Amino acid sequence: MGRTPAFDTPGRTGCVGALSTILLTMIAGIAHGEDSVASSAQPTSGAEWTFNLDATYGFFGFGNSLYTSPKPGEPSGDLGARWSEGSIKPAIGGYYTLSNASQVYAALSAVGEGTFGAAASRIGRDMTSVGVEDAYIGWRSGNSLPNLGENALDFTIGRAQYKLGHGLILYDGAAEGGSRGGYWTNARKAFEFAAIGRFKPGQNTLEAFYLKKDELPEARSKTALWGVNYEYAFGEDTTLGATYLKFSADPALAPQRDGLRVYNLRAYTAPFPNLKALSFEAECVKEDNGDKLNSEAWNALVAWQFESGWKPKLSYRYAFFQGDNPATQRNEGFDGLLAGFYDWGSWWQGEIAGEYFVSNSNLISHQLRLHAKPSESIGTGFIFYDFKLDKPRALGPQVTSDDVGQEIDGYLDWSINRHFILSFVAAAAEPGQAIKQLSGRTGNFIYGMIFGAYSF
Repeated sequence: MGRTPAFDTPGRTGCVGALSTILLTMIAGIAHGEDSVASSAQPTSGAEWTFNLDATYGFFGFGNSLYTSPKPGEPSGDLGARWSEGSIKPAIGGYYTLSNASQVYAALSAVGEGTFGAAASRIGRDMTSVGVEDAYIGWRSGNSLPNLGENALDFTIGRAQYKLGHGLILYDGAAEGGSRGGYWTNARKAFEFAAIGRFKPGQNTLEAFYLKKDELPEARSKTALWGVNYEYAFGEDTTLGATYLKFSADPALAPQRDGLRVYNLRAYTAPFPNLKALSFEAECVKEDNGDKLNSEAWNALVAWQFESGWKPKLSYRYAFFQGDNPATQRNEGFDGLLAGFYDWGSWWQGEIAGEYFVSNSNLISHQLRLHAKPSESIGTGFIFYDFKLDKPRALGPQVTSDDVGQEIDGYLDWSINRHFILSFVAAAAEPGQAIKQLSGRTGNFIYGMIFGAYSF
């Protein structure tokens, strides 16, 4: 663990300061010149109810898997793993429009999910579970405050989802795998308890919230947090955001989180009106809990949208997650917090590495992605990763190389109709010298997946 200040390293220093300058400059320029089943169209009065049914099933194959020696009971030396996962989620939601044009809304859903077959060790044993997912009630202003805009005020309490930005640190409120099954499926997303207040006048969004994570029974850290989030939207092409979070947790199980303060700045922008094909993303996070944790992470992405027939989009992203320096007493290993799936590669980095053996800590990643849309119903692409360690010695004294490995993923999403989607993934990864030094692993990883989703 190290004593190096988080803002004094060239190339990483001052990510918060740099984005603060961007935020202030853009706001100054302007000054001079629910992911919810209950959020459908609003009638003038009365009640509206909707019923939804989501179901998924997927098949997974992992050649050479995570085993460096034959699995128990496999004298043949088989290092592969093959398994399946399934889930079902019925939901009912609705709202009632009051006489003043504001609304009361509520939602209730349950999730059943499971893992079946000889899954890799990280996924866990065969297991099924059933439990409540969404269970919340809320009020929103609707058209009762015409000077502020529709739904300028919104309050929610209960088991509900909350998503911040593109999912880097706060996106998924529930844990999967283990005794619940469904490690990859991730059908649960609601927090065990959420209280969310939202104020949206015009292009401004101000949120205050308290969230308690829905953790696995066998891995409870009692993680909870409160926070404040502000976002400003410059038309449709630019959104800037700033967030403060304060965590609590069981100090015996997660001492680095108990009392942790988190500062986050982010910008998603296509800043040039005459060049909207060019877009940028940038985000940085500062974690501060004294010697228990003092770390940072940041990333930057540049993308170009081509206008040819398949509408290819080429992007490059650099992401840095600080690692711990074992030579010092302070802990600098970044805590990945409550990241979630926003898109392929965000923020599970790699269908092999990111899902099964690396995390958003002590990691430097280079991502090159090409996405295309051959038709309205098909989206496909390739993602290449080069993974490095920030602090190799954090994995053990035998690890001297920073080379984690390289991975390439191919994916295809096919919307068969308005109810069915099929996703296909094929991936391969080559372990680098750091993995060889850590585990003796030399064989390449091979991975494939077929995943179907139904929504009604």
